[in-house]
Amino acid sequence: MLSVANLQAAYGESRVLFDVHLEIADGEVVTLMGRNGMGKTTTVRCIMGLLAPQGGSIRFEGRDVAGLTPERIARLGAGLVPEGRQVFPTLRVRENLVATAANRLGRADPWTLERVYGLFPRLKERAGQMAGTLSGGEQQMLAIGRALMTNPRLLILDEATEGLAPVIRREIWHCIEHLKAAGQSILLIDKNLAVLKRLADRHYIVEKGRTVWTGSGADMDRDAERVHGYVGL
Repeated sequence: MLSVANLQAAYGESRVLFDVHLEIADGEVVTLMGRNGMGKTTTVRCIMGLLAPQGGSIRFEGRDVAGLTPERIARLGAGLVPEGRQVFPTLRVRENLVATAANRLGRADPWTLERVYGLFPRLKERAGQMAGTLSGGEQQMLAIGRALMTNPRLLILDEATEGLAPVIRREIWHCIEHLKAAGQSILLIDKNLAVLKRLADRHYIVEKGRTVWTGSGADMDRDAERVHGYVGL
């Protein structure tokens, strides 16, 4: 589904990515891990067309998408839950959910308002509330719901539970488990190593803009000291 190879990127004269690679097959949950500032979000920005790569390749559903606009990549089926949520604060919850809703790929069981409300009942309770007045956890639920309403082939969650209360984190993890069981392909960035190890099919770690480790949860256990050295946990 997604193949990233030898990805290189920079902000102006400052090179951030030197050699990032990762792959996600249909129906897989894959993590991208590493300490802050190592290139995780920059990798996501390149995948989503928010930053033009300077080298390497990004193939999505067999198509080279490097350099395409974010709109075109989204139309191909990539959905992003960005770091910091970035909901539309002056729109109501329901308006956030329907603003970018689409089923361009003709999914037989598309995500609808009622399906999202079933996943996050709190959003239904606050359907008429301005998004900017929601708690951080509620905004994260809304950001996930908004991405699901685009009916993506690949869902990307950047810092899925960062800064959230433990009870909200558990709710978000439950949501991700539900999506995995339904066959949703997911690229997941987070720092909760124990949950990620259990939940994901495969893991990639980036260090100073390079992919330095990849493996399964079992591989992570066998190589625990090295993994902990990279992720700083």
